[in-house]
Amino acid sequence: MTGPRSRNQRGMAMPSPVVMLSVIAVAMAGIAFVATRGGEPTEREVTTVSDTPKQTPRPSPTFTPSKDPKPQPPKVQRGKVYVEVYNNSGITGLAGRVAERATGIGWQVVGSDNWYGTIPDTTVYYPAKLKPAAKQLALDLGIDRTAPAVDPMRLDRLTVILTGPLS
Repeated sequence: MTGPRSRNQRGMAMPSPVVMLSVIAVAMAGIAFVATRGGEPTEREVTTVSDTPKQTPRPSPTFTPSKDPKPQPPKVQRGKVYVEVYNNSGITGLAGRVAERATGIGWQVVGSDNWYGTIPDTTVYYPAKLKPAAKQLALDLGIDRTAPAVDPMRLDRLTVILTGPLS
């Protein structure tokens, strides 16, 4: 056969764009279905209105919940904590006056002197084990700032560095 096509030759027909879009839409719907299934349906609470008053359950007299009190930190024993007071201001005798004040409150002041360096504000410096004592000393003297001790401060005592008079 010499015509345009013989009977045993077959051509391939391409699907129309509508068929392609339909296949894509079905695939997307399947993906959306799989992705969103498994969620619990939301339920609404339905209450009925009745003429009889509600009776509230009374708590059992045998069970009374109680909170365990938090353990209180041990009180700071001022006389057992060493304190050094340093003056980092231009006020003569400031460290000595604050040291006398701290001694009068009960702290064991072991020295006072001048501090050479830059300190941003009046501060009570403390080693880790004396942090509660530092907070108490700061409270006693009216100092707002506490910070961990740094070198060259000693780690067996509190160090007070004054940058101005205390109120």
